[in-house]
Amino acid sequence: MQNPTSILPAAATSTVPKPDPAAWVDEHGDALFSYAVLRLKNEHLAEDLVQDTFLAALRGIERFKPGSSPRPWLIGILKHKIIDHFRRNVVEIPSADLNLWEDEDNREYFDKNDHWSRPLNDWKESPAELVENAEFWETFQSCLLGLPESHRRAFTLRELDGVKGDEVCQVLSISSSNMWVIMHRARAKLRKCLDARWFMGSTEEKR
Repeated sequence: MQNPTSILPAAATSTVPKPDPAAWVDEHGDALFSYAVLRLKNEHLAEDLVQDTFLAALRGIERFKPGSSPRPWLIGILKHKIIDHFRRNVVEIPSADLNLWEDEDNREYFDKNDHWSRPLNDWKESPAELVENAEFWETFQSCLLGLPESHRRAFTLRELDGVKGDEVCQVLSISSSNMWVIMHRARAKLRKCLDARWFMGSTEEKR
């Protein structure tokens, strides 16, 4: 039987690298696991969904564009598996979490008109510098994992994964007004945590 690659021009067979699924686990497994843990806060579940991601990638390898980086493609598959998990496992949101002014973080950081109630701290690092700072992202992830389940799900879907608001509401089975309150409170809690542990925190708190 003729090798299918033999009908391609010589330049194509020599310049277009073939996908190597055997190397994907070693090269991208840790990144996928970290991505999943941050959103699921469950290492066993994260491992299962990462494994499912690799299996789905193998089954659909014909959709992978040769020559492109496999990581964004794999993360896209994992993202949809996490969203499917959220759809199947909707968390019950306590009524207190849907009351904007029930939480002290909101009273401390925002006024009744949803404006900052006190000036923002002077952040010495620029956003670009923070993006490159591994220690900051470790602190950010720790703060994010400390959020209530509903807050973390909404924040990661909307802010980290760029899922549209309407879809976030569908995935989490909440109304748009409830999502607004949850997002507001999530931002306030993250701000308070980052203030304490990074921007105003002592050296001991940052360890």
